Amino acid sequence: MALLRTRDVSKKFGGVTALNEVDITVADKEIVGLLGPNGAGKTTLFNVISGFLKADNGRILFEENEIQHLLPYERVAIGIGRTFQHVKLFRDLTVYDNLLVAQHRHLSSGSFAAMLRLPGWRRDEKDARDRVEAILDQVNLRPWAEARPGELSYGTTRFLELACVLSLQPKVLLLDEPASGIQQKEVEALGPMLKRIRDENNCAILLIEHDMSLLLNTAERIYALDFGKVIAEGTPDEVTHNDQVLESYLGRTRRDSVA
Repeated sequence: MALLRTRDVSKKFGGVTALNEVDITVADKEIVGLLGPNGAGKTTLFNVISGFLKADNGRILFEENEIQHLLPYERVAIGIGRTFQHVKLFRDLTVYDNLLVAQHRHLSSGSFAAMLRLPGWRRDEKDARDRVEAILDQVNLRPWAEARPGELSYGTTRFLELACVLSLQPKVLLLDEPASGIQQKEVEALGPMLKRIRDENNCAILLIEHDMSLLLNTAERIYALDFGKVIAEGTPDEVTHNDQVLESYLGRTRRDSVA
């Protein structure tokens, strides 16, 4: 069963067609890439799936249920987690506390139980801290657990944002250019990290990424977009040898490459 699928999703801004009848499918525990030049519609598609924009036409199905009517926080609650191109964190809290705050939506005990430190609250608190400890290891953040975001490198801050989204226990992760602006050694660590996150959290990943090496070595399937339309879909090898993709993304075809 498909975990996430869009059907004939379209979105216009004035006279500009950002998405043109886009169909994509993400299966459970699958890593799927979105490839395309700037302005191809990739981030717009993320915004429509996560509820920050409403599609003009089409359907968005999550676990075979229509979710167009759900607000962004309601889509988070059913299992759709999303990072952004610009990192959003609590700057005055430590890395550990940023992750702990993100655990609060999973607490079953209320503020009254917390004030009295009742057994239910103590169990919730222990479970939340156990999850934070696991995420610190998954995203290689343990050395910076007591640091604040302003003390981190940009790459480590990007990993912290990813860790915060993992704290929401998503069923599908929408990652918008996670390698953007980070150092090469961090990019090299990102691919294996994403596969480990998928395996250990039993989640799917939908990935926008301009670093071709990272995308091709991480994604199991890729959709290529251009001018808001899907122009190719398949394995990394199939998509990168597609003439439409080569012309759109690289400005040439296989015939040009041979010549």
